[in-house]
Amino acid sequence: MNIDLKGKRALVTGGARGIGAAIATQLADCGADLLLLDIEASALAQKVEELRQTGVKVSGIQADITNSEQTIELVQSDYKANGDCLILVHNAGLTRDNLLMRMGADQWDLVMKVNLYPLHYLTQECLRPMMKARWGRVIAISSVTGLMGNPGQCNYAATKAGVIGFIKSLAREVGSRNITANAVAPGFIRTPMTENLEGDQIDRLKDAISLKRLGEPEDIASAVTFLASPLADYITGTVLNVSGGLYM
Repeated sequence: MNIDLKGKRALVTGGARGIGAAIATQLADCGADLLLLDIEASALAQKVEELRQTGVKVSGIQADITNSEQTIELVQSDYKANGDCLILVHNAGLTRDNLLMRMGADQWDLVMKVNLYPLHYLTQECLRPMMKARWGRVIAISSVTGLMGNPGQCNYAATKAGVIGFIKSLAREVGSRNITANAVAPGFIRTPMTENLEGDQIDRLKDAISLKRLGEPEDIASAVTFLASPLADYITGTVLNVSGGLYM
């Protein structure tokens, strides 16, 4: 069964690079129109132009999602010009790793503001048209770190565990309106976040993964596309573990 998302529009945060870019590409391949949100203006412009070549309608918003008021205004303006998004993919995120005893308040606060806070205000904004349409998809990128923990990542793990609690609660709130809410929990994926790891670190990671390799951004994009599709009509409040067997 081919996945057909024609007539649907998706908002992808962090959509210009890495996992977000792969998600945008796969959704476009299935016919979805797109609104990409990213802080990196040049990467965003490049990705928007690339996707437009496929024939789908794409717009981009360059914004710092820690500034909720500005981001909401930009999204509202885009909705008026280009139409509502009934698929919301929370992907934007970052790490600021340190052992808790050495972790500064700035490292804690920034990870919270990027990874967790937009989950509140962007979902709230996007739920209005979803509820009116009586159809919607909210998909958030969590992490196996939010399920199993990881030394040096108390801040990151807290946000990713928070994503899961948020999604499960939201699923109970909006299910009667035919809106699903799900999370994807990636393991170690080959992205700019993992590029700085040393060779021996990569080898140790592979040893801990049942499939003995890092995942690719497309592995996560496939999970997101599935959850956005009619194939997942009866799936909500779940966490899809895509870690190659790192966490079971």
